[in-house]
Amino acid sequence: MVRSMSEDATPPSKHHGLIVVIDGPAGAGKSTVARRVAQALELPVLDTGAIYRTVALAGDRAGVPWTDGEGLAALASTMPLVFVAASVARSGRQEVWLGDEEVTDAIRTPHVSDGASRVSSLPPVRAALLDLQRKLGTSGCVGEGRDLGTVVFPAADHKFFLTASTKVRAERRHRELVSRGGDVPSLAEVLAAMNERDARDSGREVAPLARADDAREVDSSGATIDEVVAEILRHVDET
Repeated sequence: MVRSMSEDATPPSKHHGLIVVIDGPAGAGKSTVARRVAQALELPVLDTGAIYRTVALAGDRAGVPWTDGEGLAALASTMPLVFVAASVARSGRQEVWLGDEEVTDAIRTPHVSDGASRVSSLPPVRAALLDLQRKLGTSGCVGEGRDLGTVVFPAADHKFFLTASTKVRAERRHRELVSRGGDVPSLAEVLAAMNERDARDSGREVAPLARADDAREVDSSGATIDEVVAEILRHVDET
């Protein structure tokens, strides 16, 4: 079961039914940008990366190897995953819950990030989650992921591909990990892991990371979050 509390807690906006997708590599800023754009458009966020991360976390805890596509697909189809929008979350951020446990931070560790990349490359898992992702976007959404514009919502109203240099993305991810505390890998280790993940995500046979032909590319390397959000919203308003 996968559902979003934002759909239950907020009335339909004037953009009801609008689908905006933001694809791109890890560390490009998709999550932050998607949340800000969704807030401006009064639409729920569809964080597909969080879904795959939660599958990886659930598999790890249940002893299901990240190479076991059928086992993970079965787990994905039954896990009690709930998204709680920032507008109704006491923390002021979009929360991810697995049953009665909030796993918002647990799914963002380097270990689970690596697992999410591996899990998302498995055809049975992608097939198990495809319909769920589309159902979550039925009423409109701002989605962020790797293949939303090419596979999940090929007819989306607006498509964006958010990118940044590998160095900038690694620095952002490293700062994010430092802010959470704990055992933090070095910047060089984060950069190496990011290069490995980029190669894996772009080279996989099923739904590889790729910019849709009709997606607008936005490079966030030298831009602020405000500037990126403004560019996306301007494009949505103009088209």
